[in-house]
Amino acid sequence: MLYKHLLFSLLVFVFFQSCTEKPPNTEIESQKPNILFLIADDWSYPHAGILGDPQVKTPTFDFLATEGALFHHAYTASPSCSPSRASILTGRYPHQNESGGNLWSVFPGQYPTWVNGLEDAGYRCGKARKGWAPGNFTKGGYEHNPAGEHFNTFKEFYAQKEKDTPFSFWFGSSDPHRRYETNTGVKTGMRADLVEVPAFMPDLPCVQNDILDYYFEVERFDRECGQIISFLEERGELENTLIIMTSDNGMPFPRAKANLYDYGTRMPLAMYWKGKIKAGTVVNDFVNFVDFAPSILAAAGLEVAETFSGNNLFQDDGSIAGKERVFLERERHANVRKGDLSYPMRAIRTHEYLYIRNFMPDRWPAGDPTVHRSVGQYGDVDNSISKFLVMNLEDQEGEVDYFGLTFDKRPEEELYKVDDDPFQLNNLASDPAFTDIKKELSRELLDWMKEARDIRATEPQSIYYDTVEYTIEYQFEDYDLAKKIDDYKMLKMDGNMRFMKVECIE
Repeated sequence: MLYKHLLFSLLVFVFFQSCTEKPPNTEIESQKPNILFLIADDWSYPHAGILGDPQVKTPTFDFLATEGALFHHAYTASPSCSPSRASILTGRYPHQNESGGNLWSVFPGQYPTWVNGLEDAGYRCGKARKGWAPGNFTKGGYEHNPAGEHFNTFKEFYAQKEKDTPFSFWFGSSDPHRRYETNTGVKTGMRADLVEVPAFMPDLPCVQNDILDYYFEVERFDRECGQIISFLEERGELENTLIIMTSDNGMPFPRAKANLYDYGTRMPLAMYWKGKIKAGTVVNDFVNFVDFAPSILAAAGLEVAETFSGNNLFQDDGSIAGKERVFLERERHANVRKGDLSYPMRAIRTHEYLYIRNFMPDRWPAGDPTVHRSVGQYGDVDNSISKFLVMNLEDQEGEVDYFGLTFDKRPEEELYKVDDDPFQLNNLASDPAFTDIKKELSRELLDWMKEARDIRATEPQSIYYDTVEYTIEYQFEDYDLAKKIDDYKMLKMDGNMRFMKVECIE
């Protein structure tokens, strides 16, 4: 209730400020802007109220998008935690971050970050919870996380900040990363019948319930971000703060996270900056997360590092400019293939097409069918009832081959016409009608790889990312699939408004 009151007061405050004529605040205009970076862990587009999702409620994200800018084509540089977050900080594509292109890697300390730049300019920088992770940053020469010195909360950080000193704060939630507490969604009143199950997964009750639990954590992230913003408003800091709210990579479900399809790479993104970003701005251009670093430093009036590969999104006329296309990539996610092998992919996404190049099509895209070092069978997919139910469909006939879409080996090339195929189910790479389109996109992708000095442009079969250190050692055994499914007990409301347990497979 307190959160709702604070958020309501925030909305009223902003509306009043925007509608009341008053002389410009020259003191605020002369200040360097604060930076508030709010990042979820495994949240996909379009799971927000303002993006049209009928179930999940995201008032904070919706507020930032309404009073600032809403981005419809924001893409992570890589659909994996460590490489995505490294690219956010360094402004460099994952392959340009060397070992930082892998999950559980060593942070590439030889390249400056926007946090470094702000610190050098006198900013007080800090972070709470998950910054750059998982991996080892001390081997990269850092004494604290590259996202900033650690604090337990934003309030703790703010209390230690000197008055009138501009700040940069990274709030990295662990939501909606797995594991989930089963039935949290339905217990808060969410309705399974409003869940739109992505077409690459079976529309089963337990999958719907799994998505409700994901929504529950999305809402918790949104709520905590709202509390930070309300705190800023109370202290008169909101007007002079650039707020960025987004996610690192896609939802932790089959064929989403760790994949270059849209549910792995297309991210919710909203930006708010009073007086600098016009309320109601909608950006349909493409944005890659490498664009954050140069944009943040430019917003602070600082020089943009020559090492950055991204572009400053903020134009002199107050508009926001992206690109006509975006380039995507991934290397080793979890350590789930015998021999510590990567699964290298590169892609180009335009408004019409998604073209993917799989450089090692002889390898299992979701990990080996038996455990190597971590997670379990097909370990690049986080363990969940959704994963187990898709695995249970192996060798079963149906209109959609859910198992094959997620776990089977893939061809060297994939091509999808995204308007007709938003879930990227129908690979057109072998269709003669699309030969010219495929060749053109392949050429554009290769040209970019050469320009960006991607090792796979000249050595497509390079084993570099197979040999990069994996900084955690753990071993999970193969699990009993039938037992995993049997152990999951979802709840639903019966006709008398009472909760009842439901088996996933009757």
